[in-house]
Order: sequence, then C-alpha cells, then structure tokens
Amino acid sequence: MAGGNWISQNKTRPGVYINFKSEAKAAGAMGERGIVSLPLPLSWGPAKQVIAMEAGDDTFATLGYPITAPQLLPVREALKRARTVLLYRLNAGTQATGTDGVNLTITAKYGGVRGNDITVVISTNVDDPDKFDVQTLVDGAEVDYQEAVQEVEDLEDNDWVTWSGSGLLTPSAGIPLTGGADGAATAQDYLDYLEAIEVQDFHTIGLTATDPSVKGVFAAFAKRLRDEEGKKIQVVMENYPTADYEGVISVKNGVVLADGTTLTAAQAVAWVAGATAGAAPNESLTYTAYDGAVDASPRYTNSQIIAALQNGEFVFTGIDGRAVVEQDINTLKTFTPDKGKAFSKNRVLRALDGIGNDYMRVFSASYIGKVPNNADGRNLFKSECINITSQYQNIGAVQNFDPQTDIEVLPGADSDSVVVNQWVQPVDSIEKIYMTVTVR
Repeated sequence: MAGGNWISQNKTRPGVYINFKSEAKAAGAMGERGIVSLPLPLSWGPAKQVIAMEAGDDTFATLGYPITAPQLLPVREALKRARTVLLYRLNAGTQATGTDGVNLTITAKYGGVRGNDITVVISTNVDDPDKFDVQTLVDGAEVDYQEAVQEVEDLEDNDWVTWSGSGLLTPSAGIPLTGGADGAATAQDYLDYLEAIEVQDFHTIGLTATDPSVKGVFAAFAKRLRDEEGKKIQVVMENYPTADYEGVISVKNGVVLADGTTLTAAQAVAWVAGATAGAAPNESLTYTAYDGAVDASPRYTNSQIIAALQNGEFVFTGIDGRAVVEQDINTLKTFTPDKGKAFSKNRVLRALDGIGNDYMRVFSASYIGKVPNNADGRNLFKSECINITSQYQNIGAVQNFDPQTDIEVLPGADSDSVVVNQWVQPVDSIEKIYMTVTVR
C-alpha cells in the first residue's frame, strides 16, 4: 500500500496519505543575555581568533594559565557575572625556542612570554637504553610525556611545543625555551578584532585599553551597530564620558578586592561588561555589589559622585565593606525629545534592546522570505511581536502594554516591506525614596 505526504488530491495508487504538522505557535521567545566579548593582549594562546569560554573551562590548556592567575584577571572578573566570554587575543607575540645543540629544535606553540616557562627533559628509557622518554614541563609541571622515542622525527607535537630537526635524540636534564615575547597590541589589531566580532552574537564588549583613539573607534563601532545595523550592543570602557551615547558605558574608578588587589577603572571594565551582559532586562545594577570587592578605589566625595553621575559616568562607591555600583547608567547626557533621560538608564535600555534584538532574530529566522506580505502574514507577525512584548511585561521589564492599541503592523511602501509602530513603557528600578516622617 502506498503512503506519504500530500499537497493536492492527485494520487494514483491506493493508500493512506497523511500530513503531520504542528499546531501553530508563536516562534518567538525572549533571547538569553550573558555574552561579553573581551579583546585582550595575552601571553599565550591562539591569536586573532574568537574563543568562547565559560566558567569552569580549562583555561590552562587554552590560555596557558589557570583562571586564578593574575595574567587572566580580566577573564576571571568578566566570568563573575557573564555566561560566556568571547575572548580575542590581540597580539601574536614572539615564540620561544630551544635546542639540544645537535639535532632538535623546540618551538613554543604560541608566541608570548609564557613560552619562556617551558622546559623539555630528555632521559634514557629504562627498558631500552637506545630510546628516550621526552617530558614537556611548564613551570616544572609535566604537560606532555612521550615514551621510548628514538629520533626527532618520532616526536609528536603537543599543546605546548612543536618539534623540528632530524636524527637521534640526545639526553638532556632540561632544555629551556627562551626568547618568547608578548609584543604590543597595535591599532590595527583592534580594528581586526572589530571585524571579527561583528559577525558574532554578543551583548557587551569590555575594552580595557586606555588609548583615547582606540576608545573613539570602539564608540563609533557601537553607534554603527546600534543605529545602522540594528544590533543592540553596548561597549564598556574606562573614562570616556565624552561618548554621550547610550551604547557606551564609561567606568570612572576601580575597586579593592578582598585579597588586597587594587583594580584600576580599566581593569574593572571586565566586571562591568560581564555584569551588564548578564543582567536581565528587568534587572538594574544600581547598588549591586562588585563580587569579591571590599572597597572602591579611589573613593569620591558626595559632590564628586553627583558630578560624575551628571556627566554620565559609571561609579563605584565603598559602603559597609563592599564596592557597589552607584547607579547603572551609560554616557548619554544630552537628552532630546526622541531620547529622553530614560535612555541613560541601562535597565531601561536592556528592555528596549532586548525587544529589538528579539524582533530581529525571530523575523530573520521565521519570516523573511517565508511569510506572504498580506493581511494574514502581517497579523501573524503582529502576534509574534505581541507574544515577545508580553514576555517582557510578564517579568516586569515593561508595563501597561495593551496589545489592542499599542502595536500595529502595516504594509510598507514596497510590496516586500512592513512597518511596525509600537508603544512600550519600560520599567525602571526604585532608586530614590523621598520620605516625610511626621512625629506626633
């Protein structure tokens, strides 16, 4: 007996033709937040590529150090709040090398000073004196062991070194690798990063560089992605309030960690970027404590804090053995009828950005080229918009949304375009309490 699916009732053979389909449901759902990107000069690891890292990942194998090492402080601070770090090593560096002086040359897998911590030990195999055991050590700890090897050609490259040369191996108590150098990140390296990260999905960029020209490039990048590409991201950097733009957060000061380490504003950028990426659309970072910090550095007076907030600066304040965010704001301080003061509040912006990003994601995945631009198709998309906005209302990110009056999806000027008009009221957090207490 024949079977299968059917489109029209034109089958020849007797049989049962059945179409299975899902009941129509909204495709849209709120997108998850929590992805931060960091362009960093590092001392080990692949250069010029985006690497995704999450809390608990083995950074030693990839970046050459455990996550607790000071060399990875920005990564560690970002992961205190972010779900994923998209890491980009800016500098290729110079590879360390070593030789036995006879047949073998050893080259660190990556450039950077970490290569100088590598030593290779070649010892005679106890079972076969004509062969050798080869250990690769990093800071004295074994990371690779190859047993009963006789010639250079028999060695296999590992995660730390590559081998070259030919002929018999020579015993050695230790061949140190030297000459590894980090090198400096150039302006072109930062441009290369922006080109690489633009095609990735992320919520914030943490720029730890202090060069004003690099900051200007990143601020312009944020503005282009937000205003021209519709990709609602934010860039966090230190001391750049002149951006005067909702897509840029300017960190004014740093913090003191519980172990006594003092972080500059540039170093604190990583935590702010991670916390901003990880914050939900219904969450404000105002008065949120910096994880593991016991004070702000430097501390500011009341008048200095007021001036900084009015200037659009993100400030830490020391309170009761903690460093807390004074107010979760961005650098926007020139307000217009189109962009009022609410746009300077990052909680409000996260709600608006989330709705915009979700619309783009759902429309791109489920509607472009797939749904006819007629009344039925537009109503279907309108239902998606209502579904997404209602989810934001359900978590308290927006309020007073009426699906009957606050959204319309209309035909555009061209046959393949639509126009969406929507009214939303984002919810801010309570930050100021004005109280009058009358004593009887």
